[in-house]
Amino acid sequence: MRRPLLLAATLFSSAALAGPPTSLAPLLDSVQQRLEIASKVALTKWDNHKPVLDAPREREVMGGAGMLAAEYKVDAALAEQFFAAQIEASKLVQYGLLSQWNAKGSAPATPRVDLAKEIRPKLDVLQKQLLERLAAFAPSRNDPQCPRWLASAIEARQADALQRTALVRATGELCASPS
Repeated sequence: MRRPLLLAATLFSSAALAGPPTSLAPLLDSVQQRLEIASKVALTKWDNHKPVLDAPREREVMGGAGMLAAEYKVDAALAEQFFAAQIEASKLVQYGLLSQWNAKGSAPATPRVDLAKEIRPKLDVLQKQLLERLAAFAPSRNDPQCPRWLASAIEARQADALQRTALVRATGELCASPS
């Protein structure tokens, strides 16, 4: 009787001590890359006096993710939910930066890139990479340790407060288990 209990306790403690899956870091890298692009989007919106909200583009991105999901073996509903979170996080960065620039009276004097010709094509390529990496991570979403892995990985990343908050938002529904 003691041997099965000892074996069960050993297996349980080993599982509890297991680190995050290797698929988490690449997924977070891609999410963070998308958030970094949000600052370029904010600059184009600042320069062109455009609102952050772009409902047609948001529908296009989420619909595209849903249509591509099967190709990457990701549930369409999960893909759409995940990309909705990416969009909300991107808007959070844009609103935060626009607020900072409005307070200063100007945006940074950094080189500008064209939204339609340069930024959106990069986001479209990144969408496929995110789906691929989401598919790799998907089996770990239900692990009870997922929220802990995610929180620890985010805390370990180099990011300013706005980017960190956006990263939390972008991954808020990534883990399926309750936190």
